[in-house]
Amino acid sequence: MTEPQTKPLALVTGASSGIGLELAKQFAEHGFDVVVNAEDAGIEKAAMLVQASGAHVIPVQADLRTPEGIEQLWTRVQAIGRPLDAAALNAGVGVGGAFVDTDWARDLEIMQLNVVSTTALLKLVLVEMTARNEGRVLVTSSIASTMPGSYQSIYNASKSFVQSLTEAVQDELKDSAVTVTSLMPGPTDTNFFARAQMLATGMGKGPKDSPAEVAEQGFAALMAGEKKVVAASVAVKAQEALNKVLPDSVKALGNRVMAKPRD
Repeated sequence: MTEPQTKPLALVTGASSGIGLELAKQFAEHGFDVVVNAEDAGIEKAAMLVQASGAHVIPVQADLRTPEGIEQLWTRVQAIGRPLDAAALNAGVGVGGAFVDTDWARDLEIMQLNVVSTTALLKLVLVEMTARNEGRVLVTSSIASTMPGSYQSIYNASKSFVQSLTEAVQDELKDSAVTVTSLMPGPTDTNFFARAQMLATGMGKGPKDSPAEVAEQGFAALMAGEKKVVAASVAVKAQEALNKVLPDSVKALGNRVMAKPRD
């Protein structure tokens, strides 16, 4: 059944906590209704928090690591019967540890979520938006996409794929009214490091940006149609600029120092 269209509609994945939840709040606070997605039951509580801003919020619990989960989410979005004005493809996970030590099943889950689901949803969203020649997409990449990920190899590689894909699509759509923006956060104060088993690393113990600030900068860049935003602190922005000139061998060493577990 088509729901009454009174506000623009946005989709946010990975929205039960962290940057995704804060992005959903940004959309709600700026006059959007929001479809929020996550694999866990916490998405229901997140939806209530977002709804406090006056938005109509539709929670969809679906596991984007699976084709069925992607289909479930997209079917629900289409069932609303309203055009999708914006999407924030934010769902992503990581795992720390040496490549030869990490569990293959866990590695595969990271690739399925970070790479496959992001690519699938980006295609679904953009096919709809380009048909109307209207819409905005924010893709959560990472500062990790700019460096080899020693002791975090699958995650960094997945974000390098996402960043490359985003930049290619941006070029293809340069004559379109549809915009695609890359959000590149650094270490952020979310549950990412606990889930990735990286609390005992320099990265896990080090300073982290506020997810609310990252989301605020990401939303502003999305609405301005910018190609990318490095968020949120000056230190992260400086790291991204430095990574443009450092050789990969040096960047890999730096990632090793920050990502290798400490005794």
